[in-house]
Amino acid sequence: MGKRKRDTAEKKPLPSVAHDKAAKSPQSSITDQKHLQQNGSTTIQIIVGSYDRVLHGITATIPEAAEAGNKSSPDVHFADTFLFNAHTSAIRCLAISPLPSPKDTSQSHKLILASGSTDERINLYHISATAPVVDVKKQVSLPSLGITPVIGNPKNRELGSLLHHSSSITALYFPTRSKLLSAAEDSTVAISRTRDWTVLSTIKAPIPKAIGRPSGDTAPLGGTPSGINDFAVHPSMKLMISVGKGEKCMRLWNLVTGKKAGVLTFEREILQGIGEGRWASGEGRKVEWNSSGDEYVVGFERGAVVFGMDSKPKCRITPTPMTKIHQIHYVFPRQYGGHKSDLLAVSTEDGRVIFYSTSVVQDADQEAAVPVSPISTCVPLGQLGGKDADLIVRVKDFEFLTLSTVEGIETSGIIITASSDGSIRIWRIRRSELTENFQATSDQSTVGEQRTNGEQNHVKDIYKPLTRQCGTFLGVHETGNRITCLKAFIMLSPSASQIVLDSDDGDEFEGISDSDKENHS
Repeated sequence: MGKRKRDTAEKKPLPSVAHDKAAKSPQSSITDQKHLQQNGSTTIQIIVGSYDRVLHGITATIPEAAEAGNKSSPDVHFADTFLFNAHTSAIRCLAISPLPSPKDTSQSHKLILASGSTDERINLYHISATAPVVDVKKQVSLPSLGITPVIGNPKNRELGSLLHHSSSITALYFPTRSKLLSAAEDSTVAISRTRDWTVLSTIKAPIPKAIGRPSGDTAPLGGTPSGINDFAVHPSMKLMISVGKGEKCMRLWNLVTGKKAGVLTFEREILQGIGEGRWASGEGRKVEWNSSGDEYVVGFERGAVVFGMDSKPKCRITPTPMTKIHQIHYVFPRQYGGHKSDLLAVSTEDGRVIFYSTSVVQDADQEAAVPVSPISTCVPLGQLGGKDADLIVRVKDFEFLTLSTVEGIETSGIIITASSDGSIRIWRIRRSELTENFQATSDQSTVGEQRTNGEQNHVKDIYKPLTRQCGTFLGVHETGNRITCLKAFIMLSPSASQIVLDSDDGDEFEGISDSDKENHS
C-alpha cells in the first residue's frame, strides 16, 4: 500500500489577539483595571478570613469618578489576588504591618500579614504593598470557574507559622513594622520581633476564679472561661488595655516594664446601661484607642462605653433597636465645627454600621421612674445598611480607609464591610454627611437649645433622633465563604524604585534601634 503524499502547502498563521481589534480577550477586565490605574483610580487590597479556613485576597479598583461622588461613574472592579488554605480550623483574627512611606526607598514595600486561628497557630505571609501592574501581552489567563478575573502576584507568599501560644488566637496587632503583639485564650500577650520572630516578652494575665458555678458542674479543671478577648495599644506605645473572658473589668499594662499598671472594674450602673443584665457575663469584648490617645472605647455584647484618660465613663452607646455588636472602630479622628470630635462606627447583628459622636451626647433621663443609667448617651449621626436598605445580614467586621484630607482634616473615606453570608460591600462616605445629618435631626427634634459643657455638647431634652442612611454604595463582591474577619489597605502606586525593592526576596524587616526598644518592648 502506497504512502499518502503530504500536503506541502504552507499553513496560514493563526490570527493574533494583539492585532485583532475585534477579538475579545478574557482579560478585558484586567485591561480596564490597568487603564483605570493610570487615570488616578484607587486600588484597595482586601483580605478576609473565614470559618472555612480560607484566607482570601481581593483587590478593588475604585474609579476616580466614584471617589468624587459621581453616580454615573464606572463600577468598582474586583480581582482575586491570592487564596490560601491557611489553617486547619476557623480563622479568628488578622493583622497587617503598617504601610511604609512612599518616599522612603530604604524600606521594603512589602507588608506582613498575620492570621490567627483556633488551631493555636499564627501564620505569616508577605503581601505586596504596591498595586499590580498588568501587562496584557505577557499576562497569562488563569483558569477560573467564576467571572472575577485572577491577577496572581508572585510577591504574595507564605513565610511560616508561630507556635508560642497554647490556645486559640484571639487578637493580633502590629504597633510598628518591627513588632507583633498576639493574644490568645491561654491568657497571655506575646511580643515578637519580626526580624527573626523571637518572642521578646510575654505578659501573663491572671485566670479568673470560678464564681457562681453550680456544685454539680462536671467541667474539667481549668475549664472555666478564661483568655484575652482583645487588647489595644496606646499611640505612645507605652500603655496597653486588655479585656478578658469571665472578667467584669479591664486591665492596664505598662509596656515599658511589662507589668500590670492597674485594674478597672465595671460598675453595675455601667453594665445596666448597656444591656448587661444580672445573668450576663459582663465581660469586655472589644477595646480601641482613638488617634490622639485621650479616650478609648470598650465594647460589650449589646453596647459600648467610652472612657476618658481618667478612666471615667464619658458616654455610652446603645443601638436602637437593641442588637448585638460585632466590631467598633474610630473614624474621621479630626476636628470640625470648632469642637474636638471623634466619630465611632459600630457594626451590628442586624446588618447596620452606625456612626456616633463622642462629643455630642444626650443627657440621661434623671426624672424617669426607673433611671436606666446616669451615663450620657452618644447621639447617632447616620447609618449604612439595615432594614431600610434591605440589608439585614450581620456585619461581622469592617474597615475604614481615608481617601482625601483638606488641611489635615479627613473629609471622605471608604467603608468596607464583611458579612457572614460571604459578601464584601464598599461604601463611600463623607464627614459632612454625618454632621449635616446631626444638624437636620436636631432641628426636627424637640430640642430647643443646647448647652456646652467642656468639649461636649449636651442635648438638654430627651428625644429620639432619626438615624438616616448616609454614604454611597459603590459595589459588592461575593466570596462564597462565611467571613469572620477583614483587613484592608490602600495600595501604593507602582514605581521603578518599589519594583526593585520588591524583587529582592531576601529582604526582611529590620529591627528598631536600641533607643526605641525601651519604648516599644
